[in-house]
Amino acid sequence: MATYSYTAMNESGTRMSGTLEAETSEGARQLLSHRGFIPTKVTKIRGEAKANQQSLGDRLSRVSSKDVILFTKQFATMLRAGIPIIDLFRVVELQTENPKLKRVLAVLSKDIQEGASLHQAMSKHPSVFSKLYLSMMRAGETSGSLPQVLERLIYIIDHEEKIKKDIRGAMIYPVIVTIVLTGAFFFLIVKVVPVFARLFEHAKLDLPLPTKICIGIYTVLTSYWIYLIVGGAAIIVGLYFYLRTEQGKYAFNNLMLNLPLFGDLFTKAAMSRFASIFAILQASGVSVLDSFTILSGTIGSAAMSRQFDGIRQRLEQGRGISEPLREAKYFTPMVINMVAIGEESGNLEEMLQVISDHYDDEVEYAVKGLADAIVPILTILLAAVVGFFALAIFLPMWDMTKMVK
Repeated sequence: MATYSYTAMNESGTRMSGTLEAETSEGARQLLSHRGFIPTKVTKIRGEAKANQQSLGDRLSRVSSKDVILFTKQFATMLRAGIPIIDLFRVVELQTENPKLKRVLAVLSKDIQEGASLHQAMSKHPSVFSKLYLSMMRAGETSGSLPQVLERLIYIIDHEEKIKKDIRGAMIYPVIVTIVLTGAFFFLIVKVVPVFARLFEHAKLDLPLPTKICIGIYTVLTSYWIYLIVGGAAIIVGLYFYLRTEQGKYAFNNLMLNLPLFGDLFTKAAMSRFASIFAILQASGVSVLDSFTILSGTIGSAAMSRQFDGIRQRLEQGRGISEPLREAKYFTPMVINMVAIGEESGNLEEMLQVISDHYDDEVEYAVKGLADAIVPILTILLAAVVGFFALAIFLPMWDMTKMVK
């Protein structure tokens, strides 16, 4: 069995490309024809070339959330239409434009042909399919309700993508303004301050504190710039490796959840994610203990994950859900009370959905409130920078004017 790269035309005349395995090039052409495609070029890929091509492709491409959402929607639609899994993956592979996802789907199809389950085949690609995705696949296969589980999975992925988009949108303006302010600050220090410093030195003025600070910063930047670059790079590399450790992730997430302005937003987003994922897991027949294990790995916050691990340990002691939540950090009174009501009434899934909807609105309001609060803060910061340089330059100029008079 050899691997062939191909280009082909589908029924609508769209040009497709990809790879497939066949005994001969003629066999590859026949296989494409059976799938409803007109092959235009079929070329055998040698083992080494294939490895290099895939390695380069993996480095240059990534599978985004949008790619996964589109694949899941196609998967769910064709599954409801009764298309066999093997044929389904072949069709989706041909329609997929992302090269990495195309290769993953080809491997999935091969693994399933060899007898692997969906969960087993997808678990070999953790960079594409998240822990939540894999857990939902396993729940759908076990319960025999894979189409319904896929619908819920589409909702949760879309839901999370929307929240991330809203938060990213709120961060764009402050990040841009901060970059511009930092650039302007260094430009004034390096280019403007030295000119006036030489002028003031010739006039032999007794310089005010703001001017001395500016000259001191300029001296440090010009005299020790190599040490500053090396030290900054060392700090960045050290932080990078520290934040990849469990303790580093916990410290960073804990800091983010306690930041003024931002902490409230991140906590509300985590509550929405918790409620929506928990509700879907409950609707899919996943046990409460397994749900908290999945939540611990998919909540996206190391600080929250530790709380879920502690909650799971208390659940194993038979203490219900609301009581461990009450003892844990970060969970709001509303979440605790709604879960308690859902537990007592037997409508936990419904209550969790209410919590999710409520915190979706809260996140939207928090994002808007964050944007409204950041604008005056940045305006004050801008005024402070401008005022500082104005004092540093114009106070000595004023003294020079008095000397001339």
